[in-house]
Amino acid sequence: MESNDSKRLLSPDLRENPAEELTEQGLEKSLRPSFLDEYVGQKKIKENLSLFMQAARQRGDALDHVLLAGPPGLGKTTLAHIIAHEMGSQIHSVTGPNVEKKGDLAAILTNLQPRDVLFIDEIHRLQKMIEEVLYGAMEDFKLDLIIGQGPAARTLRIDLPKFTLVGATTRTGLLSSPLRDRFGVQLRLDFYPIEELEKIVHRSANLLGIRVDESGANEIAKRSRGTPRIANRLLKRVRDFAQVRTAVESGTPLVSRAVAQAALALFEVDPRGLDMMDRKLLLTIIEKFDGGPVGIETLSSAIGEERDTLEDVYEPYLIQQGFLQRTPRGRMATRIAYEHLGKSWAEKNNGGQDSFF
Repeated sequence: MESNDSKRLLSPDLRENPAEELTEQGLEKSLRPSFLDEYVGQKKIKENLSLFMQAARQRGDALDHVLLAGPPGLGKTTLAHIIAHEMGSQIHSVTGPNVEKKGDLAAILTNLQPRDVLFIDEIHRLQKMIEEVLYGAMEDFKLDLIIGQGPAARTLRIDLPKFTLVGATTRTGLLSSPLRDRFGVQLRLDFYPIEELEKIVHRSANLLGIRVDESGANEIAKRSRGTPRIANRLLKRVRDFAQVRTAVESGTPLVSRAVAQAALALFEVDPRGLDMMDRKLLLTIIEKFDGGPVGIETLSSAIGEERDTLEDVYEPYLIQQGFLQRTPRGRMATRIAYEHLGKSWAEKNNGGQDSFF
């Protein structure tokens, strides 16, 4: 089943090209910050990481292994690059599904230099046999390989330099306990408040040469689903709208609240940050299943979307904003969802009951 998520403007999984156009002369610069001081939000995580990195640098040692958890688009990859940059080391990046053989992982590990950062995105999708190779590498900095087969097989132990493994996951519960317990630093990123997203919009606008006033930044931030990656994408799409649809005598068009509202209405992003697919999911529960409960597999089939995409991409924000409930019996639309979509809550509850329970 092809995922609809690849077509969504609000998908937190759609990664931007790391090189962003900065000026008309073609200069390029990444929107990704290189230092913790430039990183907006996640205050407690920044404080902890700063302390741990400073201590490791003073000892001349590698930072302990770090596990970063949270929904897509909140800055896990950015933090991994910041760790490498502030530790003065190289970063080697790979995604869990792409490490298919023990030899692939062995090649990566043996090419690491002291204090290098190995970043594994979607680490929860590593195969079990690959995980087992990591155990010794993470704990003892040893790589145990079996050479040959049958009676002639022998074990080869290779010493590894002290390195830092940074793992990123959207689903901590899928990590095995032995692997999870080997991370000395475990941090969870949360959705961003509107005030911090406004700062991110202003920072990105400055890097991209976009004129955005306070009201325009606020409007984009409100519709960004608490996710910096989405805020940056919406900013660039609103810029495109302003450039084509806004008449200016000279210079760069200004992104104001009115311009942002008109652009995001065209892109079908509503004031609460819901797009067509979010509304389709909620309306399916309300109209086809009487508001729920409905099982995740049934819901997946009804809207033509993969179960993993529903659980990892759609549901976290809808639940956090109070539009959706997860219950042992299935998914249920809440009063907020009914009111937002203009549906009658009283009719659902047979005469105005205030609760499903």
